[in-house]
Amino acid sequence: MKPRSSKVAIVTGGTSGIGLAAVEALRERGCTVYALSRHGDIRCDVADEQSARAAVNEVYRREGRIDILINCAGFGISGAAELTPLETAKQQLDVNLFGTANMINAVIPIMRGQGGGRIVNTGSVAGFVPIPFQTWYSASKAAIQSYTMAMGNELRPFHITLAAVLPGDTKTGFTAARNKIDDPDNLYAGRIARSVARMEQDEQNGVPAKTVGKLMAKVALKKKVKPTYIPGFSYNLVNVLIRLLPSGLANRLIGLLYAK
Repeated sequence: MKPRSSKVAIVTGGTSGIGLAAVEALRERGCTVYALSRHGDIRCDVADEQSARAAVNEVYRREGRIDILINCAGFGISGAAELTPLETAKQQLDVNLFGTANMINAVIPIMRGQGGGRIVNTGSVAGFVPIPFQTWYSASKAAIQSYTMAMGNELRPFHITLAAVLPGDTKTGFTAARNKIDDPDNLYAGRIARSVARMEQDEQNGVPAKTVGKLMAKVALKKKVKPTYIPGFSYNLVNVLIRLLPSGLANRLIGLLYAK
């Protein structure tokens, strides 16, 4: 095994958006970084357990260690939950949640064997502010947050530490790639289209992907981490308000914003 002067990192979804920004930020900090995607340095479909394990093993074969895993692979679907085929909803969970789990399960034995490692997952503000007509996306991100915190306690004795970054509106290609299920919107009096249009406008006016990617890299390289990080003062304030307000009032306010 050849000695290395830099940490070895894997970033899923590393060829675009927040993932690409994280790759660039880590490389600027001197890390050896492998960007995994269907078209990345090493091709990988995170929703396929065997593909995820093969990609991780290939990085380990080349480098002899894996210090950092950042999970950025994901996509979004929108539309009324009632009208969303469950097969489509399962695809959402297969990539966002189980894809994250596939990658983590693949790196755990390596990190445990080398005495530790850092895993950073991508959650979302939608995980604690569930967005109407993005029900399954919100559910997948809420699950990421819970999964990260629970796994953090499970893996603590092995010095494998986990954190989740929960971005709010971010300007990336994610918006254009969203799978929209909006027919027949007449059942909801046009509310699906209005809700998604509001969300897309917010996203395109959101923070640059580079800002979130830099935070992902910073968290990956910290000596100690807390379970969650929320980029931006305004979203941290939203988090506090959601926790303080009665749940009925909080959910009603979300509805007024995104379900009118």
